[in-house]
Amino acid sequence: MRAKEAKIVVTFSNTTDAMKMENLCEEKNVPGRMIPVPKVISAGCGLAWCSAPENEDRIREVMKEAGLKEQAVHCLLYTSPSPRDS
Repeated sequence: MRAKEAKIVVTFSNTTDAMKMENLCEEKNVPGRMIPVPKVISAGCGLAWCSAPENEDRIREVMKEAGLKEQAVHCLLYTSPSPRDS
């Protein structure tokens, strides 16, 4: 059985903000990746930013500096390793 690990999932009310987040995190070297919104979450758009919980403060800081507003920030347990992570 694979271990579960916590991830934070940041959702957005629209795709434009989600794409801005992806570009911003790439520019600022913030770890994470864009994912489809998990089925257990309801969101305004179908994309979310996923990262390790220890990056949450940095993510919020970068978003604040850029004037980006999240719809919500969720903490979920994911089975690890994901096939997409290899």
